[in-house]
Amino acid sequence: MTTQVSSDNTASTLPVTEENPSSVLYVLFISSVAAIGGFLFGFDSGVINGTVTALGNAFNSNDVTTGFNVASMLLGCAIGALMAGPLSDRFGRKPVMIITAIIFAVSAFGSGISASSAEFIFYRLLGGLGIGAASVLAPAYIAEVAPPALRGRLATLQQLAIVLGLFVAFLSNYLIAVTAGGAEANFLLELPAWRWMFWVELIPSLLFLTGIIFIPESPRYLVAQGKTEQARSIFKRISKGAENRQVDQVKQSLHGDHKPGLKDLFLEGQKKIHPIIWVGIALSVFQQFVGINVVFYYGAELWQAAGFDESQSLFINVLTGTTNIISTFIAIALIDKLGRKPLLLIGSLGMFISLAALTYIFATSGFDQAGKLALSEDMGILALIMANLFVVFFGLSWGPVVWVLLGEIFNNRIRGAALAVAAGAQWLANFAITMTFPILLGNVGLSGAYGVYALSAFISIFFVVKYIKETRGKSLEAM
Repeated sequence: MTTQVSSDNTASTLPVTEENPSSVLYVLFISSVAAIGGFLFGFDSGVINGTVTALGNAFNSNDVTTGFNVASMLLGCAIGALMAGPLSDRFGRKPVMIITAIIFAVSAFGSGISASSAEFIFYRLLGGLGIGAASVLAPAYIAEVAPPALRGRLATLQQLAIVLGLFVAFLSNYLIAVTAGGAEANFLLELPAWRWMFWVELIPSLLFLTGIIFIPESPRYLVAQGKTEQARSIFKRISKGAENRQVDQVKQSLHGDHKPGLKDLFLEGQKKIHPIIWVGIALSVFQQFVGINVVFYYGAELWQAAGFDESQSLFINVLTGTTNIISTFIAIALIDKLGRKPLLLIGSLGMFISLAALTYIFATSGFDQAGKLALSEDMGILALIMANLFVVFFGLSWGPVVWVLLGEIFNNRIRGAALAVAAGAQWLANFAITMTFPILLGNVGLSGAYGVYALSAFISIFFVVKYIKETRGKSLEAM
């Protein structure tokens, strides 16, 4: 089932370089537009942070219902991810991205007008479909248009966009809450502030929809559909002089006229799933089981449980978002120089140490009269440092590198469907972690929850050592 294509990039493809700046700018532009889907992914994921308590009070929710208000979106994400791959293989990356942009806009508006938990959950599930689809489409599209020499850095645009989306969500939540006097206080038009927190997302949703109009379809998708000349013209704009070779390589990797389908996920003539699919699923699951989204979804509640007030907790979210952005820029600088596997190893080790430290801090701290965790000033500062170190190590490794690898490790025949399966597993894992955090918090406390996440980070070290292969510098057709 493997295609014999040289892994020597200089022989197999003509990379875009600074000598061809127009091609670099063009690839950067179309990759950036696709990455707006990642921005919406991040914003829609992070906007719930800071609204959890307000939603619980507005809808009279108990702990389980409140947890589902947060986690319900993730079920939609899993469904959206599973659907996006096959749909984009059938109808194209661009049309499905257009639908995704519309879904984001409808979800943002609907979440803000919701009058009950049931209505809110419906719109969050709808938004989840968009996030899940974006989590598949953006890395697939960027990987398919980016030359090998630039692919790692361009693929990290997805994670950079995600963390920027998270940061903007944290910042807008903080500014709206401070201006209004709290998430439950009235803001513009005498409507509760938490509603406006969701409506802010309408702006990037419409920007995404507009941008998609100006980008081309994936040339590798076009070759798979037999539209060779259209693909050739796009490859020519991406890396002039190598377009014929690129078309031929894609044809070879697709085994002639065969069009990609779900059956390609299985070994030929067998009922066994390709081993590489399991690697993609494991990457996705480990990315979530370290508990990163507990910080992003429940940050305000987490720090209030640790003794900070609402305003301080929301500001800590902004600091965390800033830290995440800086660490992602570090990943962009290193991923095509140091490689994917070394970054994952560094990240796993760093996350384990910082999570273990947080587990110890929360386990050895006392409680106030109300039963809330009471950290001393020194321990509070140390907890903040460790939490941000955790975000740093995640941001320079498992955050961006997983998305890069998911766009790279699958060959042209299975990329759409395989990415859908891996991303679907990621969202189910995200749902499990998000739904169980309030339960863990109520039963074993912050120390018990973070002990689970530290154990996952520890196991991920051995997974990377044994199962992850370096993909730096290889063409997609050589995978």
